[in-house]
Amino acid sequence: MSALTPLSRPQANSAPGRPPAPPAMTGRQKAAIIVRLLLSEGGNLPLRDLPDHLQAALTEQIGSMRSVDRDTLRNVVEEFLTRLESVGLSFPGGIDGALQMLDGHISATAASRLKRLASASAKADPWDRIAALDPEKLLPVLTEESVEVGAVMLSKLAVSRAAELLGKLPGDRARRIAYAVSQTGNIDPETVRQIGLSLVGQLETQPVRAFEADPVERVGAILNFSPAATRDDVLQGLTETDTDFATQVRRAIFTFADIPDRIEGRDISKVTRGVDQATLINALAGAAGDNDRAAAEFILSNMSQRMASSLREEMVERGKVKDKDAEAAMTAIIVAIRDLESAGELVLKTSDEDDD
Repeated sequence: MSALTPLSRPQANSAPGRPPAPPAMTGRQKAAIIVRLLLSEGGNLPLRDLPDHLQAALTEQIGSMRSVDRDTLRNVVEEFLTRLESVGLSFPGGIDGALQMLDGHISATAASRLKRLASASAKADPWDRIAALDPEKLLPVLTEESVEVGAVMLSKLAVSRAAELLGKLPGDRARRIAYAVSQTGNIDPETVRQIGLSLVGQLETQPVRAFEADPVERVGAILNFSPAATRDDVLQGLTETDTDFATQVRRAIFTFADIPDRIEGRDISKVTRGVDQATLINALAGAAGDNDRAAAEFILSNMSQRMASSLREEMVERGKVKDKDAEAAMTAIIVAIRDLESAGELVLKTSDEDDD
């Protein structure tokens, strides 16, 4: 709005006996008129997105004006609308807006560098960036920084987010930070801004992760599709090397034997629809161990009696299935289950739900 140019007014000499034509209005005056008009109509203007000096200039201009006649108002509005209609393409404005628009289209490394540039911008509010971070990234600030810094951060976050973070702290630490909030009444805005800039610098200088999934998920996904002998051997080695990591990997693995514990019986029909019948028969007939046989029986018991009876007959006709073919068939069923989970059509039960 501050870029509006003065209205073009004829500069012809005034006729005798008439008052001289009023001087052309400045862009700032026109902006003040448009803002005043929109606010009177109940408009919600994002004026806080403007740099502070423009907000101050606009406020001062509005405060210095008294009234304008109808013709002037009409001319200013017409010029404003003409300018709006002539816009062919608009850009988000600033690095922050550009990053949101290009999210997913540029590399994580480039995005991280640009975020650091944006955080150093004179008009950027570092607390907007901090508020957008995941709670898990903010929690170390409350546990490792001084209680005064933690109190400032909680005061700048939304109440719900602050309460969530405070609830994750040990009782003594939470009480100390809560008390420190009561001491923040006289902190000047520039100090709060500098604290925000310092925190943004710390939080956004963390190295970009090369892998989206964590190590447990990646190892678990690999072992899911490994032969049983390989999976058991790797898990045994992991247990000898790092018991905690091995335990987490075991929880991340989902095998054919886990079907009764991790899948609702009503979802079995969805799974079997995604597997051809020959593969299903190989998996059911080739289930050798006690756990695998229990999973096969679970699948059959959650089908219609007619279909289950038909499959049992074909399993008898199929006879013994080679271990290699049975494992391939079981893997195909696991793939079908994972595809359903990714599509949101099936939810695997967690170990916590099983305990409940």
